[in-house]
Amino acid sequence: MTLPTPELHTSRLRLRPFAGADADHLVALHTSAEVMRYWDSPRWTDPSRAERFLAVCERLAEEGSGARVAIDRVEDGAFVGWCALMEWNPDFRSASLGYCLDRSAWGHGYATEAAHALLGWAFDTLDLNRVQAETDTRNIGSARVLEKLGFVREGTLREDCIVDGDVSDSWVFGLLRRDWRPPVPAS
Repeated sequence: MTLPTPELHTSRLRLRPFAGADADHLVALHTSAEVMRYWDSPRWTDPSRAERFLAVCERLAEEGSGARVAIDRVEDGAFVGWCALMEWNPDFRSASLGYCLDRSAWGHGYATEAAHALLGWAFDTLDLNRVQAETDTRNIGSARVLEKLGFVREGTLREDCIVDGDVSDSWVFGLLRRDWRPPVPAS
């Protein structure tokens, strides 16, 4: 079953399918030590990783197991990061949320805005009942984004990741359909 990658719009952002031209943006994002500080894998050292990332985006859509979207700022068309819905399970009506934004985009509410748009699509189009997300316990900014979206911290995965010898714990967050707050229509 295929799952067409959506194109979504908010007042400040455009979420769209990835294109080959995004490879350089992805390399810049994933080679940043600051951006990848709390990630569950090391920062990229090989630029060919971008091509593999883009291939996975296509495979997710073809297999129907998820969707990764690029995030562009409407004001100037700048690439600011990506957001993803992965591990979609139509039988369980569940999926996992992830996002990665450029350092210059932090603190502007873009992660919350982009994830909110993708969650709206997920609950409405995919009829999800549950979305899960995980974040490094040291990544307070990401935890705050999830809480703003209505996610509830459900537990801690102790020593969940070891990246470059650094052992870290992860928090597990969950958002249920009954707790989802869709956007309020403009009046």
